[in-house]
Amino acid sequence: MKRDQVRLIDQTAIEAYGMPGVILMENAGRGAAEAILHQAPSKASICILCGPGNNGGDGYVIGRHLQLAGRQVTLISLVELETLSGDAAINANIAVAADLPLQTVSNEQTLQDALPQDAVIVDCLLGTGARGAPRGLYASAIKLANQRAVYRVAIDLPSGMDCDTGQIHEPTFQADLTLTFVCRKEGMQANSAATYLGTVQVISIGVPLKLLQDFDVPAS
Repeated sequence: MKRDQVRLIDQTAIEAYGMPGVILMENAGRGAAEAILHQAPSKASICILCGPGNNGGDGYVIGRHLQLAGRQVTLISLVELETLSGDAAINANIAVAADLPLQTVSNEQTLQDALPQDAVIVDCLLGTGARGAPRGLYASAIKLANQRAVYRVAIDLPSGMDCDTGQIHEPTFQADLTLTFVCRKEGMQANSAATYLGTVQVISIGVPLKLLQDFDVPAS
């Protein structure tokens, strides 16, 4: 499925079925957290890198549910929280109110200092809507994550990979596990994508079966 089709499923769930976007994000983040609990190293702390959009919003939900499950969690935002909007802002504000360990970084040095050495790293930076090569602090975050000898998890799609074509840009997050929402994305079928995805698991966001059937998407 291509990015525009994924966006249309979300839009249809919201507009035709009356499902608030924040509920879809909650379902996505909770499902991803449960998968991380089952598949990531059980004794490691977890560091979640959050970007500016809904992919970053997923990260705040994931962090909250991992903490509820007893895991040590660190959230690192690459943007000022005041710049967030919509569902991402809601979940960032919940994370702040809940005193989740959260640090905002603005340059490579503060990012490097904030990134734990041995933690599982979760990529919630760019998501399916991103096009082209990651730049600036996003590129730095991906490079730093890839340099660490740790378990890495991509949320929806490894940052740096094109959702529709599977083109690998420099840099691209090197995942051991990719947790993708609703269905596999078209770009994941490309030969170039395989070594960056790791194991791929589809996570339900709770949209009705009828909606999935209308888009010929199997229930996950």
